[in-house]
Formats: sequence, structure tokens, C-alpha cells
Amino acid sequence: MNFDLADLRAYLAVADLGSFRAASDAMHLSQSALSRRVDKLEDALGVKLFERTTRRVELTTIGRGFVPKARNVLNELETALLGVQDVAEKISGEVTIACVPSAVAYFLPDVIRQYHARYPRIRIRVIDESSSVILTAVARGEADFGLTYIGTHDADIEFHSLLRESFVVALRSDHPLARKRKLSWADLTGHDFISLAQGSGNRFLVDQALANSPHRPRWFCEVQHVPALVSLVEAGVGIGVVPQLAMPPKGHATLATVPLVNPDVSREIGLIHRRGRALSPVAQLLFDLLVEMRR
Repeated sequence: MNFDLADLRAYLAVADLGSFRAASDAMHLSQSALSRRVDKLEDALGVKLFERTTRRVELTTIGRGFVPKARNVLNELETALLGVQDVAEKISGEVTIACVPSAVAYFLPDVIRQYHARYPRIRIRVIDESSSVILTAVARGEADFGLTYIGTHDADIEFHSLLRESFVVALRSDHPLARKRKLSWADLTGHDFISLAQGSGNRFLVDQALANSPHRPRWFCEVQHVPALVSLVEAGVGIGVVPQLAMPPKGHATLATVPLVNPDVSREIGLIHRRGRALSPVAQLLFDLLVEMRR
């Protein structure tokens, strides 16, 4: 049947108050919106619940008989929801997630905010480190699970893909190259280039993509982590190449993002955990929320 709880509440409000006007005021709805909800319920049930005239509204025989049933449905649902809320508020514990710094800003804020709202007594620890450290932390059990882009071929680690993202050129919005619709690696030659350090997972992906390319920018400054590179770009020190998720949305006051081609560089972001070992209940709740919000 095509109706929802809001339609039931509208019907009961009219039944209790005996007036569409009074019910609409009580529910903070326009009379037309309230009437549509009642019409929707009547259409779904295939019966007339009210007799309406220009002067008054009365319940039909079927409408009077349906009142206690509708009220029971709402009461049982509210009781069930209160029970779920009580359980959620009583759940306690601690969950540790290891996450690459370049993905923290995109993935974690909304997820942690919602998770904390649902389970206020659970504490959350975030290990924001390089991909190799995250892999080790998960493998050793120092983190319940990880959010990273390396680990798909480790026999002891299971990888659940969430998305594939491209690398882009990070520039200040007032940089001459910021006006381009796309940039190739050759276009970066001659500009002050900031690079990620040898040994980082993102640097490995870039080096792999440029293995047969003659256009490898000559860097003058090297950093360990993507957020540091973005901060230097924003300060006007130079330009760099970073994963798309590390950059702010379009329209940022200072930073600009330009697609990078020839060759393209991309990475697959996903969740990792130890193969064959179940997550703790509180960790599973956070894991599932990450998957749910990405979908």
C-alpha cells in the first residue's frame, strides 16, 4: 500500500479535532497539504474515511473503526523506536579506524558526526597515517579496520572497494594554469613543483604512471603527506599533484583544481580489515555506516 506514517498522523489529527483547519494548524501544514495526505491514505486503502461538506467533516463508519487501529500502529512504532534509541544510547566501547590523511576530509566528518549522534557512548580513535602504516596497524590489530588505497593483494587483508578517484593538479586560483580546462604532465614543466616524498603510497602511484613518460616535473620541495602539500600550494609556494578527494569543492576562495591527463593517474579507495576475523560490534557499526554513506 502506498502511504506512510505522515498520512496516518494527518488522518488521526483530523479525526481527533474534527476539522481540517484545526488539524493543519496543529501539524503546522497548509490545509491543502493535509488534505492531500488524507486523500493519499484513502486512495491506498480504497475506502472513504471522511464525509466532507463545506460546513463540517465527519468520520464515515469505516473511518471510525479505523481510528483505534491507526492509533495502535503509531503507538507500537513509537515504542519500538524508543526501545532502539535506548539500546543505542547504552552501547559503549571504543573503535579505532586508520585512514590515509588525503581521505580524512572527504570521508570521515559526516560519518563520525552521525555515528556519534547514534551511539554517543562509543569513543572513536582515528589513526591518520600513510598507507603503509595503516596496513600494518590493521594487520597487527592496532586498528579495527582501515580506509586506504593499498592492501588489495595482501593475503591476510580483505579489501572492500568504495570508489576510484583521479589525481589532479592543485594550484592557487590566481595561478596562470588555473584557467586551463585540463593539464598534461608536460604543461607542468617550468613551474615550481612540490612533490610527495619517496616511500609514500601516492608517490608510488605517480612514479608508476610516469615510468615511461619523458615529462617528469622537477621538484624543488618535497613533503610526506598530501595535506601538507595542499597547504603549501594554498600559501603560494608552488603547484602539485594530489588525489581529487584531498582538494576542496569547486569555488574555493584560494585553491583551484584542474584535471590531469597524459598520463592519467588514479587510485582505488576502500576499507580493509583482517581476513577471517569478525569486527567487534561497535567497529562493525562504523564500518557499515561508511559503506552506507558512500552508497
